[in-house]
Amino acid sequence: MDRNQKADAVEVLKGIFAESGSVVVAHYTGLTVAELSKLRRRMRAEGASFKIAKNRLAARALQGTAIEGITDLFKGPTGIAFSKDPVAAAKVADAFAKDNAKLVILGGSVGSTILDADGVKALASLPSLDQLRGKLIGLLQAPATKIAGVLAAPAGQLARVIGAYSKKDAA
Repeated sequence: MDRNQKADAVEVLKGIFAESGSVVVAHYTGLTVAELSKLRRRMRAEGASFKIAKNRLAARALQGTAIEGITDLFKGPTGIAFSKDPVAAAKVADAFAKDNAKLVILGGSVGSTILDADGVKALASLPSLDQLRGKLIGLLQAPATKIAGVLAAPAGQLARVIGAYSKKDAA
């Protein structure tokens, strides 16, 4: 790589670190090209990405950022998983690491919070942003449904009582 390519790579990494809701750093030693492709496909399906990073360039890109503390993780063959959704990258990386022991999660960050490997695993156990939105909408709709049921119940009971009296009078 010449200087211009390195400068471009640093700028790309700065953009990734600035725009991502979460970043997961992992070693990928021993993964085949097919396995890396499978990991990337899984990441893409969840709205995340996986990129192999040169350690020195990643360290330069991290200088002066809120997550500069993860610079120590960039030793050896490292890749970064990142996404705008704070949970997606961690969730996919953790699931892939469970299936394939060659991917070793080292740590990462969420916003400006630095996480170790256990922190990334804890983050992966949280529901995604879309799942949380669904639960919240369900909780907001449930009271309205219950209120409608409670309001409709007395009218239904009154109708049944009147119907019973009308059948009694007819008999």
